[in-house]
Amino acid sequence: MQTVQATLVAAAAAVALAVSPVAASAGENNSKLALTISVDGAIGPATARYVKDALTKASERRAEVVVLRMNTPGGLSTSMREIIADVLASRVPVVGYVAPSGAHAASAGTYLLYATHIAAMAPGTNLGAATPVQIGGPLPGLPDASPDKGDKDKDKKDGDQQPKTKDSMMAKATNDAVALIRSLAELRGRNADWAEKAVREAASLSANAALQANVIDLVARDQAELLRQIDGRAVEVAGGDTRHLATKDAVLEAIDPGWISRFLAVITNPNVALILLLIGVYGLIFEFTSPGAVAPGVVGTICLLLGLYALNLLPINYAGLALMLVGIVLLVIEVFNPTVVIGLGGIIAFVLGAIMLFDVEAPGYRVSWPVVGITAAMFIGLVLVVLRSLRRAGKGPVRVGAQAMRGLSAEVIDWSENEGHVFAQGERWQARGAETFKPGEVVEVANIIDLTLVVRRRPTLIGKEVRHDA
Repeated sequence: MQTVQATLVAAAAAVALAVSPVAASAGENNSKLALTISVDGAIGPATARYVKDALTKASERRAEVVVLRMNTPGGLSTSMREIIADVLASRVPVVGYVAPSGAHAASAGTYLLYATHIAAMAPGTNLGAATPVQIGGPLPGLPDASPDKGDKDKDKKDGDQQPKTKDSMMAKATNDAVALIRSLAELRGRNADWAEKAVREAASLSANAALQANVIDLVARDQAELLRQIDGRAVEVAGGDTRHLATKDAVLEAIDPGWISRFLAVITNPNVALILLLIGVYGLIFEFTSPGAVAPGVVGTICLLLGLYALNLLPINYAGLALMLVGIVLLVIEVFNPTVVIGLGGIIAFVLGAIMLFDVEAPGYRVSWPVVGITAAMFIGLVLVVLRSLRRAGKGPVRVGAQAMRGLSAEVIDWSENEGHVFAQGERWQARGAETFKPGEVVEVANIIDLTLVVRRRPTLIGKEVRHDA
């Protein structure tokens, strides 16, 4: 009887353990889920990959909402447009949230905030300054969005001609950026005029001013308050569907970047990409100069490929890339055919190419001058090492050829009349001489003619052998 009772108790416990995870899982599925994406720092290829993966995961888990928390100075326009496309195509509502207090959504961050279904900011934050930038910093010749009366009168006198710009490419980029942010503002029902002002005049707003200007939808101190405020709002997602948010009691869960996104964040740093290229070049040079070392060639090839992959993801100036390649070729030539002029030319070409390489002035994507200086110093060091090795080789003793064999000792293996065989430098040689020698006798190499050693008896001085080294 006791055995039966024990069996029933064990079975009940097993059933309880099996059912409890299911019940817990059902309870979790019943609760609403709010996923958080955190964008801190410059926006680049890694950020775009991170946001894409997070939105895909949110759709798979049927999240109620995604909170895109931002604290960014801006970034690359290509990556920004990728994120905007993903947000607009998302079937899960995306809430843009500039936080915590003291954060900002400048430049590309302003575009992203306008693209989200709901825009929010924490107190003490700001957004704006969305003017596109390029190499050279300020926008020379950018047409003024609000010319004064004198300029208007002048335009009328000139027949309302379009204002001329010093840089037509920047004017095109600015007009394109204005069209993009106005279209986002019209899509989300936000202030399009201020959006254009943020692009043309680099205007900025605080959180409360943005709320009053209809640039954002609400101000929230933290994410919990944000979810309470957006509860019950109706938003239109991709496909034209309208969703009524139920986020009051939603469970917040952060989505961390995957290893691929973290890896991209490292290698797409222009300074890291430049260093990878440098390591790759050095590795290949060492492999070519010392064939068979293997390790330098393997490491150099991997680093070079990673550096080129990073360049493929970044906006680069192809003239700068061409100069870098010319510099590398000249330095390789310098290694095999040393001339100071070629080496210095290679260094100058490489440094100038590195300075010109990245065709962008976006925050976080500028080449550091110390990195360029270190790169130049390393290449100068390479040239100096090569020149020093050549000088040392020129002053050192000859190690190959007939001159290197003269004066070396050789042991007679066999001898008949004036010729025989000797053992020298670990090898068996055919030899000849004017004297007769016995096997085992040590002789001296006087000369080498057509792979035949000319030997002689070693001279002695006061009973001691004297060796004539070359």
